[in-house]
Amino acid sequence: MRSNIGAILITAGPTRERIDPVRFISNYSTGTFGYEIAREAKRRGRRVILVSGPTSLKVPPGVKVVMVESAAEMQSAVMKNLRSAGCVIMAAAVSDWRVRREARGKIKRRGGAKTLELVENPDILREIGRKRHGTLVGFALETEGLEKNAAKKLKEKNLDLIVANRLTPKNDVFGPGRVDAVIMDRLGNKVMARRKTKKELAKIILDRALNFNI
Repeated sequence: MRSNIGAILITAGPTRERIDPVRFISNYSTGTFGYEIAREAKRRGRRVILVSGPTSLKVPPGVKVVMVESAAEMQSAVMKNLRSAGCVIMAAAVSDWRVRREARGKIKRRGGAKTLELVENPDILREIGRKRHGTLVGFALETEGLEKNAAKKLKEKNLDLIVANRLTPKNDVFGPGRVDAVIMDRLGNKVMARRKTKKELAKIILDRALNFNI
């Protein structure tokens, strides 16, 4: 049985990988999902540590926030706070790649194509899964093969639960509207959540994460 006593460590938002001083690689994440989970966890009286990528959202009152930019910075912040966490919810959309070498000055247009060499970022979720510390919740955003790919990620990264979304024109997970999600756990249980707000989903996720025992 894994204990959920201790802080809830939550990641949120995108990461940015700098190309030069004015450009970066990122994604469409707004951080809303992770911030709603942090807000709900605090409402339940839990101690919350929120590791957040760049976002315009206001930090929920009473929540300790660590602001980061890159995947490497998020990895460092998560590992620094991991020991005090009884539950880890990795809602951030971490960039999979970064440029091998960041340019010191702004890259100028010279005409023709420009090639960027990309290298993989650390897999923070996999690293935590190997440590098996507390309950671990991951997220999966897919454009196809939703449940198959989510189940594979659940197993390969040694998660307890995974929250899976499929990106479609009617299920814009980056926007403020209602979304569909599938929540799966390592015991084979599955919950379908349809047309839920992110605030409603935050409650469902925490209910399952904080009561998960194996």
